[in-house]
Amino acid sequence: MIEIPVVDAGNQELRRVPLQEAIFGREIRADLLARTVNYQLAGRRGGNACTKRRSEVSGGGKKPYRQKGTGNARQGTARAPQFRTGGIVFGPIPHSYAHKLPKKVRRLALQVALSAKWEAGELIVLEGFHLSEVKTSAARAILAALGVERSALVVLPEADSTVELSVRNLPGIDVMRVEGVNVYDLLAHEKVVLTEAALNRLQERLA
Repeated sequence: MIEIPVVDAGNQELRRVPLQEAIFGREIRADLLARTVNYQLAGRRGGNACTKRRSEVSGGGKKPYRQKGTGNARQGTARAPQFRTGGIVFGPIPHSYAHKLPKKVRRLALQVALSAKWEAGELIVLEGFHLSEVKTSAARAILAALGVERSALVVLPEADSTVELSVRNLPGIDVMRVEGVNVYDLLAHEKVVLTEAALNRLQERLA
């Protein structure tokens, strides 16, 4: 059985809770993590670059000059790509870079990412992230006590504007609800700080 300590805001161990091996005991598979990260980043790409084809540029309705006698190559329209104002050949057009990835693969990759964090000792379970008011220094003090130095993903069971506003100005610190936990953000942060309630909901979600 896998167990993890639950600590308070001062990083003092209160008790130990079990972790589901089907979620936190997975074999670390870099191929699944890479596929899922590529899937997420591809979905975020804009794909908004656009150039005009020869049918979209203005002008060109009239033959530029007569067919013979000018000494130049014959031309039928000024929209042709060899002209300065002509259309672009094979230029970029708006399109989506997103591709599909089976739901079971995404689910397994998320379990593998959590397992990697657990195996690396980068998973922290906090009894509760309680702040009486919006105060960045108070949030920084809690994170410093937990050993968070540069980068952390704080996972909450539900939206908490007090916590979200308190850590907003802390570089490298992001707050997310359980529903938004994903492979990319787990791997992009050094530490993952889960409240005990968030841990329970996360295990229910992935069970």
